[in-house]
Amino acid sequence: MENFSLILAIVVVTALAFDFTNGFHDTANAMATTISTGALKPKVAVAMSAVLNLVGAFLSVEVANTISKGLVDETGIRPEVIFAALVGAILWNLLTWLVGLPSSSSHALMGGLIGATIASAGVGAVHGDVLVTKVLIPAIAAPLVAGIAAMLATRLSYTLGRKAEGKAAEKGYRAGQIASAGLVSLAHGTNDAQKTMGIITLALVAGGAVAPDSDPPMWVIISAGIAIALGTYLGGWRIIRTMGKGLTDLQPQQGFAAQTSAATVILASSHLGFSLSTTHSVSGAVMGAGLGRKGGVVRWSTATRMFVAWGLTLPAAALVGAIAEYVTGFGDWGTAIVAVFLVASSAAIWRISRREVVDHTNVNAVEEPPGVVTTAMAAVTPPPTSAMAEELTATIPAPSTPTGEPAPPAATTV
Repeated sequence: MENFSLILAIVVVTALAFDFTNGFHDTANAMATTISTGALKPKVAVAMSAVLNLVGAFLSVEVANTISKGLVDETGIRPEVIFAALVGAILWNLLTWLVGLPSSSSHALMGGLIGATIASAGVGAVHGDVLVTKVLIPAIAAPLVAGIAAMLATRLSYTLGRKAEGKAAEKGYRAGQIASAGLVSLAHGTNDAQKTMGIITLALVAGGAVAPDSDPPMWVIISAGIAIALGTYLGGWRIIRTMGKGLTDLQPQQGFAAQTSAATVILASSHLGFSLSTTHSVSGAVMGAGLGRKGGVVRWSTATRMFVAWGLTLPAAALVGAIAEYVTGFGDWGTAIVAVFLVASSAAIWRISRREVVDHTNVNAVEEPPGVVTTAMAAVTPPPTSAMAEELTATIPAPSTPTGEPAPPAATTV
């Protein structure tokens, strides 16, 4: 560790800051459906997710090795390149958090790394085969696989539970949803915390602090796990609202199906070393679960904005990473300018977010009206079952007269 320079220390701190943003940006992946269905209280949910994210960080290093050894050529990569990559990833995370869009922190990190690497060492320094097979293909396949699995699991859940007693079945699904949410949190720690481990290890190799092809040191694993756990506990309430209520309205059966399907896809990809986006997996599973219930719909206006953000993540983070790398090329003062810009931009985004605060007290508020497609689909769907009607009626307050007294029940005709 005698080669641990100041710039390397700055890179490590910035990487842990990215890991922190990754935590609160992706809390929705594990807990949005659990919170939206009422299976867990918001603060309890994020605390549980934080603990399991920390545990998951110690389960594997396969994804970390994909980033530190596979995506770009280690030779010729300076620590400043890693710093520039992290700047692009952090700013994209904060911007999408501000508008409440669940985009991929993983792709933001890899986009920043690709852009900074190209600006520093040229296109040849990026391993195109790894980018395609372990990043781009999983990015497309993950939401499709998770969505189809969640849709089928939802239909199976409703079919098997058709004769079950209403309240007892609902309690069972809520318990299953809590367990599956814990599994998603564990999977998220296993997959996403490793990305920061990989980027720090790559910086250590670039700075000469560890030998090439090394696995992440234990202190890197511990610090990355703690950073993502702290970010998760903070709670990305804006994205939790979008994921839990903005895409579709979920019942406990759907939440259980969505989270179980997403966790299966994420854990399988982590085992194979795929740098998978947990956001893509969970979002696809939520939409699949929404379509799996009879009469369920997806708010395609929200989904469309989310898809646009997904498509922009890699190129936008790459562009910012490339510009940051160009500025750091002017020397120490260039690196200082980039650092000041990152801090100032982050502070400005935070101040803007305070104009409309979203936290655990209003996270389940639905502000977006259904779009045209949703309205049309709802018009041709059959009426809800008696159990669903009772649940809906219980959530609507009784009307009152101008004097404040409850209004008499409306007359009905037979």
